Amino acid sequence: MAWECGIDGCGEVFADVESAVVHQATEHDQCECKVCGTVVPDGYLAIRHAFTEHSRAEFVRAYGASSAEVREREELLSAIEDAADTEAIATELDR
Repeated sequence: MAWECGIDGCGEVFADVESAVVHQATEHDQCECKVCGTVVPDGYLAIRHAFTEHSRAEFVRAYGASSAEVREREELLSAIEDAADTEAIATELDR
């Protein structure tokens, strides 16, 4: 399965999810969480932050997200977490 970067229409495609996440964290600007103000890498890591650190309701209020947008992000998180070697991502980002 190929993984495509969906940040701002980037569209770069990767053979594995770990490379896609590292790309998002290193090649795109960071973003500020609208709930708590924490600055995080954009893409998967920003979504992961929002959904693990904050409630669904906080996310909806801060981002004006619809139920469909919340479900889409939850499904993306699940797909990535099912496929990713998170230790490999952390190791690569610590370099």
